[in-house]
Amino acid sequence: MTPYVDWGGLRKTHASEYALRFVFGGVVTAATGVIAARFGPAIGGLFLAFPAVLPASLLLLKRHDGAREAAAAARGACLGAAALAVFAATAVVAARYHAPVSLTLGAATAAWLVVAVALWWFAFGRREHH
Repeated sequence: MTPYVDWGGLRKTHASEYALRFVFGGVVTAATGVIAARFGPAIGGLFLAFPAVLPASLLLLKRHDGAREAAAAARGACLGAAALAVFAATAVVAARYHAPVSLTLGAATAAWLVVAVALWWFAFGRREHH
């Protein structure tokens, strides 16, 4: 599965589907705020990583393109989340050593990119070349 942009997909999406994404994203964001207010920012911050529109997007993707495409998108989101965790861990380590902000963000971004590409290759790319 090679990443691609399907511009024709924009014509398949109806205004009600955009509204569903908007409402779902708003509900998730509001719930995160309630959790943060109740349990503090450390716990609330964990929920900020939840992609607010992913579940609605997967539902719509399944409806338009089938379960296989939705499953592939969900796997890709999981891989992206793992790479984002590496970004966060790298940023925390660099910040603990009081690295300059530009170095911290640069190192974290490089770590994210390497991990994201490697995970994509192992999950999707190898199948295309065998």
